[in-house]
Amino acid sequence: MSATPQMLTEASSSRFARINEGDLDLQIHYNDCGQGAETVLMLHGSGPGASGWANFNRNIEPLVAAGYRVILMDCPGWSKSDSVVCTGSRSDLNARVLAGLLDTLGLERVHILGNSMGGHSAVAFALANPQRVGKLVLMGGGTGGASPFVPMPTEGIKLLQGLYREPTVENLKKMMSVFVYDTSDLTEELFQTRLDNMLTRRDHLANFVESLAINPKQFPDFSARLGEIKAQTLVIWGRNDRFVPMDTGLRLIAGIPNSELHVFNSCGHWAQWEHADKFNRMVLDFLTH
Repeated sequence: MSATPQMLTEASSSRFARINEGDLDLQIHYNDCGQGAETVLMLHGSGPGASGWANFNRNIEPLVAAGYRVILMDCPGWSKSDSVVCTGSRSDLNARVLAGLLDTLGLERVHILGNSMGGHSAVAFALANPQRVGKLVLMGGGTGGASPFVPMPTEGIKLLQGLYREPTVENLKKMMSVFVYDTSDLTEELFQTRLDNMLTRRDHLANFVESLAINPKQFPDFSARLGEIKAQTLVIWGRNDRFVPMDTGLRLIAGIPNSELHVFNSCGHWAQWEHADKFNRMVLDFLTH
């Protein structure tokens, strides 16, 4: 069933779910858009003030119009979801929360689209729940581990961590200036919305910094296990990504047997936003063939 763009608003699609699983007891926020026999679940990145809606608002409508149900999950520690101090693998924590959300919604199997941290979390979920994954789309993330070509932590990750520690509009603009390739689309309104999101939840900022202090490696290196992933996988990267270097994408396709890679030139860490139209066509083609 298709929907008009006017129906797709953050407020009208906003939902909450209580996740009780093992030691987890968290209220998780998500957006639920459209209806369809197949569901695309989108997982956002780890930037301060990030949310499913902020990450993917340029990608929802085409999928809904094509007949997919689209769910955007806000990970614990972001947006309107409960805050958390993560002392272990954040990738695996997010994967466990995702499993709980799917159980709550009665969804057995979904396609997963993950950006940056969302890519790491998608891989962790696929390794733990292979039968629940349709197809995977990974952008700018999927496995940890050091790059042999780029100094680590990367320029972008240093700016991201600095912004968590000092959440000012100046530091936000510094981070965003290397986040995308072409900064002309970054409006003052976008900066203000992102800053407001960050400062509304100072507990998220403090807990992220505390988590890093306890465990600097929040996103483990899954390279040795990538061969276990049987799902058809589309890896998408920006050639000019200054957050997660492009050789990470090469490691993903070297490890995941049924995978392919598309590289956008003139593109930073936000491929689904920077090249939204072509990205949307590519993802739809991938999901339907």
